[in-house]
Amino acid sequence: MAENKDLFAFQENHEKKEIDTNRKLRIGFIGCGWIAQSHVKSFKKQPDVEIVAGCDLIPGKAKAFFEKYEVEGVKTDYKDHKEMLDDESLQLDAVTICTYNRQHAEPAIYALKKGMHVLLEKPFTVTLDEAVEVCRAEKESGKILSIGFQPRMDANMKMIKKIVESGALGEVYYIQTGGGRRRGIPTPFGTTFIEDKTAGIGALGDIGCYSLDMVLNAIGYPKPLTVSGYKSNFFGTDPNYCNYVKTGHPEYAKLFGVDDFAAAFIRLEGGIILDFRIAWAMNIDTPGDTLILGKKGGLRIPSTDCWNGSVGGPMKLYHEVCGQQTVTEIPIIVSAEEKQGISLFDLKIRSFVDAVKEGGTAPVPSSQILYNQAIIDGIAKSAAAGREVEIKIPKI
Repeated sequence: MAENKDLFAFQENHEKKEIDTNRKLRIGFIGCGWIAQSHVKSFKKQPDVEIVAGCDLIPGKAKAFFEKYEVEGVKTDYKDHKEMLDDESLQLDAVTICTYNRQHAEPAIYALKKGMHVLLEKPFTVTLDEAVEVCRAEKESGKILSIGFQPRMDANMKMIKKIVESGALGEVYYIQTGGGRRRGIPTPFGTTFIEDKTAGIGALGDIGCYSLDMVLNAIGYPKPLTVSGYKSNFFGTDPNYCNYVKTGHPEYAKLFGVDDFAAAFIRLEGGIILDFRIAWAMNIDTPGDTLILGKKGGLRIPSTDCWNGSVGGPMKLYHEVCGQQTVTEIPIIVSAEEKQGISLFDLKIRSFVDAVKEGGTAPVPSSQILYNQAIIDGIAKSAAAGREVEIKIPKI
């Protein structure tokens, strides 16, 4: 078997973009919990951004949050997002929404109706109906709504899309994807990830949305048609689960109300089959590598120990050259930004800021992630019904 390592050499554009610091983008935070920490660190790095306001449902939390991260002059005396967004004196340009899952849709809709651009953390929403309402508000507002999928910024993820678009695989007909953790229910951050009243969905939405986006973005986001889904929570509801024992919180098992494992068989437009599985906890190291099979070639994308937004090692392209079965290895790409210490999260924030300031389009558009959410919603509905269901996406 021959091996060719040079077929897909990656070329980067190293031009450094000039940032206009004369015009500051005025940002407000909705939600000041765990994920907001990453947002504030990245927004602080942007020389043309001013964080002017923040709110949280827990009294005093927003004030303490900005004090901790040494952001001065932030107005935080609001009881909720509506009160903050109604304060016209703030002159906000945009908001970043860092709430728990079940509080994604309402503030996003309210902000868009107030004429503000929105960066919304993943997952998009909990249900498809919520996502549709957010998209309708976006359409009516004419503002930018970008969903927080920072893996899109990774050079290796971009390479997956480049390979598919190059035609090297030919017509894609089958995809296997997923990922997860042997033990990794996110309880170190409290119970907002695991309670139904706050999270609504578990591993399926938390890391499953990333896994789906990796392959769906690569193949152009075809419309999902049907899904046969499965969900379980055997680990989360077990008080003897090792993470609970280690942290001294076996009572979390009683609060666990979401999935810790999900799997599905999805039919997409164009005759493409998507075989999906995701886990916060399971009795194996990985549910398998991601495979994209086409009529001319196949791509293997190694899994990671903990789904972190990239690939687990060099990818391999299986194809034929002059009738000979060949494997081309695509080395891990370290981008110029990564070499400079610029994280994927920083790139996500920067791309949103640029889109707003330059009148561009959303870096991760809702029109795509609506299909992602439709699949997640379909898996949940199918699992509840115990049968395959049709995915129906209302008109926006």
